[in-house]
Amino acid sequence: MKQKEDKMAGRFEGLSDLEWKLFEELLPQFLEKRGRGMPHAPFRNVLNTQLYVLITGCRWCDIPRGEQWASKSAAHRWLQRWYEDGTLEKLKARILAVAEEKGIIDWKYGAVDGSFSPWEGWR
Repeated sequence: MKQKEDKMAGRFEGLSDLEWKLFEELLPQFLEKRGRGMPHAPFRNVLNTQLYVLITGCRWCDIPRGEQWASKSAAHRWLQRWYEDGTLEKLKARILAVAEEKGIIDWKYGAVDGSFSPWEGWR
Protein backbone atom coordinates (compact mmCIF):
# COMPACT_ATOMS: atom_id res chain seq x y z
CA MET A 1 0.00 0.00 0.00
CA LYS A 2 1.39 3.37 -0.98
CA GLN A 3 1.51 6.03 1.65
CA LYS A 4 0.40 9.51 0.70
CA GLU A 5 3.43 11.70 0.17
CA ASP A 6 3.50 14.71 2.49
CA LYS A 7 3.97 18.04 0.78
CA MET A 8 6.86 20.06 2.09
CA ALA A 9 6.48 23.72 2.94
CA GLY A 10 7.79 25.87 0.14
CA ARG A 11 6.95 23.30 -2.52
CA PHE A 12 4.56 24.06 -5.38
CA GLU A 13 3.74 21.88 -8.36
CA GLY A 14 1.04 23.97 -9.99
CA LEU A 15 -2.62 24.81 -9.42
CA SER A 16 -5.12 21.98 -9.22
CA ASP A 17 -8.26 22.25 -11.37
CA LEU A 18 -10.26 23.34 -8.31
CA GLU A 19 -7.69 25.98 -7.33
CA TRP A 20 -7.59 27.28 -10.91
CA LYS A 21 -11.39 27.74 -10.86
CA LEU A 22 -10.95 30.16 -7.92
CA PHE A 23 -8.86 32.52 -10.06
CA GLU A 24 -9.90 31.96 -13.66
CA GLU A 25 -12.80 34.42 -13.58
CA LEU A 26 -10.58 37.21 -12.23
CA LEU A 27 -8.23 37.17 -15.21
CA PRO A 28 -8.90 38.90 -18.53
CA GLN A 29 -11.02 36.72 -20.82
CA PHE A 30 -10.17 38.22 -24.19
CA LEU A 31 -6.76 39.44 -25.21
CA GLU A 32 -5.92 41.80 -28.00
CA LYS A 33 -4.48 39.92 -30.94
CA ARG A 34 -0.79 40.53 -31.43
CA GLY A 35 0.63 40.83 -34.89
CA ARG A 36 4.04 39.26 -34.37
CA GLY A 37 6.04 37.37 -31.83
CA MET A 38 5.12 34.57 -29.50
CA PRO A 39 1.44 33.90 -28.73
CA HIS A 40 0.18 34.72 -25.24
CA ALA A 41 1.03 32.15 -22.60
CA PRO A 42 -2.05 30.55 -20.99
CA PHE A 43 -2.92 32.43 -17.80
CA ARG A 44 -2.96 29.25 -15.75
CA ASN A 45 0.70 28.70 -16.68
CA VAL A 46 1.50 32.33 -15.93
CA LEU A 47 -0.14 32.14 -12.50
CA ASN A 48 1.55 28.79 -11.78
CA THR A 49 4.92 30.39 -12.47
CA GLN A 50 4.22 33.49 -10.39
CA LEU A 51 3.02 31.37 -7.46
CA TYR A 52 6.06 29.12 -7.80
CA VAL A 53 8.38 32.11 -7.38
CA LEU A 54 6.33 33.41 -4.45
CA ILE A 55 6.00 30.09 -2.61
CA THR A 56 9.47 28.64 -3.18
CA GLY A 57 11.40 31.91 -3.11
CA CYS A 58 13.37 30.95 -6.21
CA ARG A 59 14.87 33.52 -8.53
CA TRP A 60 13.08 34.33 -11.79
CA CYS A 61 15.96 32.79 -13.72
CA ASP A 62 15.51 29.48 -11.87
CA ILE A 63 11.84 28.81 -12.60
CA PRO A 64 11.03 25.29 -13.82
CA ARG A 65 10.37 24.50 -17.46
CA GLY A 66 7.57 22.38 -18.77
CA GLU A 67 4.03 22.41 -20.06
CA GLN A 68 2.46 23.81 -16.87
CA TRP A 69 4.86 26.76 -16.57
CA ALA A 70 5.23 30.03 -18.46
CA SER A 71 8.52 31.61 -19.43
CA LYS A 72 10.08 33.98 -16.92
CA SER A 73 9.53 36.91 -19.26
CA ALA A 74 5.83 36.11 -19.77
CA ALA A 75 5.24 35.57 -16.04
CA HIS A 76 7.03 38.78 -15.11
CA ARG A 77 5.34 40.82 -17.86
CA TRP A 78 1.87 39.68 -16.72
CA LEU A 79 2.79 40.32 -13.08
CA GLN A 80 3.51 43.94 -14.00
CA ARG A 81 0.33 44.27 -16.06
CA TRP A 82 -1.85 42.68 -13.38
CA TYR A 83 -0.32 44.95 -10.75
CA GLU A 84 -1.05 48.05 -12.82
CA ASP A 85 -4.63 47.11 -13.78
CA GLY A 86 -5.68 45.90 -10.30
CA THR A 87 -5.94 42.20 -11.18
CA LEU A 88 -3.16 41.29 -8.74
CA GLU A 89 -5.08 42.94 -5.90
CA LYS A 90 -8.20 40.91 -6.82
CA LEU A 91 -6.18 37.68 -6.84
CA LYS A 92 -4.70 38.52 -3.44
CA ALA A 93 -8.12 39.34 -2.01
CA ARG A 94 -9.50 36.01 -3.26
CA ILE A 95 -6.62 34.07 -1.66
CA LEU A 96 -7.06 35.88 1.66
CA ALA A 97 -10.85 35.36 1.61
CA VAL A 98 -10.50 31.62 1.05
CA ALA A 99 -7.75 31.32 3.68
CA GLU A 100 -9.81 33.26 6.21
CA GLU A 101 -12.93 31.19 5.47
CA LYS A 102 -10.97 27.98 6.08
CA GLY A 103 -9.48 29.33 9.33
CA ILE A 104 -5.92 29.31 8.00
CA ILE A 105 -5.26 32.94 8.97
CA ASP A 106 -5.18 34.10 12.57
CA TRP A 107 -5.48 37.88 12.39
CA LYS A 108 -4.49 38.29 16.07
CA TYR A 109 -0.85 37.76 15.19
CA GLY A 110 1.37 39.49 12.68
CA ALA A 111 4.91 40.44 11.93
CA VAL A 112 6.57 43.22 10.03
CA ASP A 113 9.92 42.80 8.34
CA GLY A 114 11.75 46.11 8.11
CA SER A 115 14.05 44.87 5.36
CA PHE A 116 11.33 45.70 2.82
CA SER A 117 10.76 49.21 4.10
CA PRO A 118 11.41 52.04 1.63
CA TRP A 119 12.63 54.22 4.51
CA GLU A 120 16.41 54.58 4.47
CA GLY A 121 16.82 57.07 7.31
CA TRP A 122 18.65 54.61 9.56
CA ARG A 123 21.65 54.45 7.22
